[in-house]
Amino acid sequence: MHKITLINGDGIGPEISESVMKIIKASGLTVEWDIQTAGADVIEKEGTPLPQRVLDSIRRNKVALKAPVTTPIGKGFRSVNVQLRKDLDLYANLRPCKNLPGVNTRFDNVDLIVVRENTEDLYAGIEEQIDSDTAHSIKIITRKASERICRFAFEYAVKNNRHEVCCVTKANIMKLSDGLFLESFRVVAKDYPNISPREILVDNLCMQLVQDPSRFDVLVLPNLYGDIVSDLTAGLIGGLGVAQGANIGLDCAVFEPVHGSAPDIKGQNKANPTALLMSAIEMLKYIGENFYAEKIEKALFKTLADGNKTADIGGKLSTTEFTDVVINNL
Repeated sequence: MHKITLINGDGIGPEISESVMKIIKASGLTVEWDIQTAGADVIEKEGTPLPQRVLDSIRRNKVALKAPVTTPIGKGFRSVNVQLRKDLDLYANLRPCKNLPGVNTRFDNVDLIVVRENTEDLYAGIEEQIDSDTAHSIKIITRKASERICRFAFEYAVKNNRHEVCCVTKANIMKLSDGLFLESFRVVAKDYPNISPREILVDNLCMQLVQDPSRFDVLVLPNLYGDIVSDLTAGLIGGLGVAQGANIGLDCAVFEPVHGSAPDIKGQNKANPTALLMSAIEMLKYIGENFYAEKIEKALFKTLADGNKTADIGGKLSTTEFTDVVINNL
């Protein structure tokens, strides 16, 4: 039996969390869920969207499944996602991007991996107000973080029978910061002679991705580019409603969908649990439960291939109806 932290989120979070817990239970795998609340809904009671108890639970259990949470905009609270990554040193954001059966998209040959550095760069949100008319955002790139994420990408390529790792920067303009990231990539690449290294500028990458995404295998990017490109690649396979994600560190890992909390459809039984379920499947692989991961994945893929979908991807099923079909296919 595994004990796993479940951050059930807010908005549609509790609904899709319930769906995924039911599916995992139906698969036959026994999990003891350590359920934690976070996000906008807990601020009034606890004064923060990310209470210390949540971090303590993840450190204790080493692995977490996280539904989307809402961070108030412009209220002075740091993003829950950013704070989790920083406090737990979840330095690697992993976004597998592959076509799902039954989900119609412009391309049917998408199978790539986005590896995003998770702790620094502009996305870390280090800013200062210079005067009433001027603000600075500080872009920090370090050799340590750059080499660490590049090594993660190459190791992932080796373990998953991938053949190429492509480094994505804007080093022609930001010669020092992005230049350091690119230099770090080149150093690490020498340790992996069986994996082809490749380099590309981020604007060129975006153009080529929407022309032919099959040109790419594993992408490794600094934080901000990774945030943007990973949503672009999610669009290639049907949108954020089917896109999985993981944040991985040396000591623990948090698996989560990349879509938001969708408060506009909260409680309406409309939410698509696929992205959270795909994240849970990746989590099961991470903890060594490959049998159950493959079993659930096959049931999900059969569900989608048979045309059983929620409204966001062209179907008519409710959250609970979709869940029931997946369970029946198990």
